[in-house]
Amino acid sequence: MVKLTPEMKEVFAKQKVFAAATASKNAIPNVAPVATVQLIADDTIWIGDNYMVKTLSNVKENPHMALYIWDPEKRRCFQIKGTVTVKTSGPEYEKIKAQIKEKGAHYPAKGLLILSIKEVFECTPGQNAGKKIE
Repeated sequence: MVKLTPEMKEVFAKQKVFAAATASKNAIPNVAPVATVQLIADDTIWIGDNYMVKTLSNVKENPHMALYIWDPEKRRCFQIKGTVTVKTSGPEYEKIKAQIKEKGAHYPAKGLLILSIKEVFECTPGQNAGKKIE
């Protein structure tokens, strides 16, 4: 099991909007901005679905996703890869729905994507760029 390090968590915490990459079952890529993103555990990320169309379609066909996190001050970045489970009912969904509705009643809070972290890669420019972090 891959866990985020304290440094990765620090970079994660600074993000306002994340780039979420998915692909269809036919390998057609998609990158979309996502803002309701929470680190729930060292190996689990929750992503709230308000307006997802292609991203949601892709993860239903192919559950793999990558998130890009970047700290411009420290010039550090990481790519987090994992598999997604989609929930539209149950206690986890109800929790994220309540958090989204608290930000604004107009948000639809259609679902919850649970990203189980499987791999993390260095993407800071330099000799370790692209290397898998163990």
